[in-house]
Amino acid sequence: MIQAAQVASKFTLFTHHAKTFPNLVTALRNSMLRIGQFNNEKTAEEQVVQVLNFDIHLTKDFRGKRYVERITECIPVEEKNEYNFEHRNEKTLEGKFDKFFDNATRYFEKITDRKLYVYRNILEYVDGEYIITNPITQTNLKEMRENMNQLDAEAFDRFVEKHWGNQNNNKQTVPVSVALDEEPKKRGRKPKTKA
Repeated sequence: MIQAAQVASKFTLFTHHAKTFPNLVTALRNSMLRIGQFNNEKTAEEQVVQVLNFDIHLTKDFRGKRYVERITECIPVEEKNEYNFEHRNEKTLEGKFDKFFDNATRYFEKITDRKLYVYRNILEYVDGEYIITNPITQTNLKEMRENMNQLDAEAFDRFVEKHWGNQNNNKQTVPVSVALDEEPKKRGRKPKTKA
């Protein structure tokens, strides 16, 4: 599935049973390791993260009604060369060592504990309403627009402007119809009737 999503497809849909987004990434990474496709955890996880743009998480309430609980965006963290060469400007040996150890600390953080992705919910279902939370990244917005005709792209841009505009962290409520069936559907045997 990961390989298919990496080449020759505009999008890939699949189902999973992970409860959280990090659990989904871990499960897919472990599957790739288990089948021998990769032998390095970070490399396998990096491949997974490059494919997962959005996770649409469905859940079922106690009545058996399914709904979208949240939509989560996966944002790969690009590796940046954050080393500096300020040690050359230091006059004292102590100053040079301090700058060197700053770079060494950055290096070891990258090697041992490098974050490959961040994730954030862009929509959540709370108390019967969908709440628009975080904006979609510009990269995903651009890719989404590229797959729309002009009319759809204009409507999409109006939606983005309405909900995120310049207020990137403003949470807004979107009304939703939560009409429940009059009587929840019951499963199992029919109750015995007294004759």
